Amino acid sequence: MLHNLFKRSTAKPQVWQPGQTAHHLIDLQDVVKSYATAAGDFLALKNVSLQVDGGEFVAVIGKSGSGKSTLSNMITGIDRPSSGAVVVNGTSVHKMSEGQIARWRGLSVGVVFQFFQLLPTLTVLENVMLPMDFCNVYSGRERRERAIHLLEQVDLAEQMHKLPTAISGGQQQRAAIARSLATDPPIVVADEPTGNLDSRTADSIFSLFEKLVDGGKTILMVTHDDDLAERVTRTVTIADGRIVDDIRSQRRPLSVPQPVRQPEALVVRPVPLFQPNGVGVYALQGGSGD
Repeated sequence: MLHNLFKRSTAKPQVWQPGQTAHHLIDLQDVVKSYATAAGDFLALKNVSLQVDGGEFVAVIGKSGSGKSTLSNMITGIDRPSSGAVVVNGTSVHKMSEGQIARWRGLSVGVVFQFFQLLPTLTVLENVMLPMDFCNVYSGRERRERAIHLLEQVDLAEQMHKLPTAISGGQQQRAAIARSLATDPPIVVADEPTGNLDSRTADSIFSLFEKLVDGGKTILMVTHDDDLAERVTRTVTIADGRIVDDIRSQRRPLSVPQPVRQPEALVVRPVPLFQPNGVGVYALQGGSGD
């Protein structure tokens, strides 16, 4: 029933269709990412290839500076490869414009940031409703009902009318997870989601991720926590910009290819993101043209 609430555009993106051979939900081919520095070009990723199927729970581990976050940024479209191909949920992300990426990301990938990135002037409920507004999915009443339902799923309904600063770090992370699920994306990418939490709260967040995977979501989690990494279906280790190990557990993933959903009449709006040093930057999000 939920898919009937989404409005489709007349565009024809590359998507998986019933009857076709199922492709990988995430497919990176020979991805190189180079940054220009005063000392010369720095290669953050060196010919990285990675395929992830629907229903997998993948942990990406490695030392600081190994390329973990750069890899996740390739998948979410936050950053672009210098060369190589990035195909996610049937869409060639590396070929899209910034505006197209913003619209695609809003419906295809839920992003969970290490420092939560909740807008401080909005309530927890309003933060969760925001992606639905930007992506022009669900009616006004349905957006509120869905946001409340998601907050109930992360045991945060009682805090919905509070500002982010009035709740704990663990509660803010749960709110960020609820927000990442607002448009029902098939993929959730989390960058160090437990890095700023105590061990008990981190375990609670991880258990929530496990429930999402059991429900058919695909999760890629960048983490430095080896104990948590042992509980996923697959562990990918990065060192010096290369994948050096890829280990699968005995737990079988749910292979559920899901089509890209595109809304109508979207424009690109800047959304403020707040960095740990207090400096505000803007990320592009898709929104309605109203």
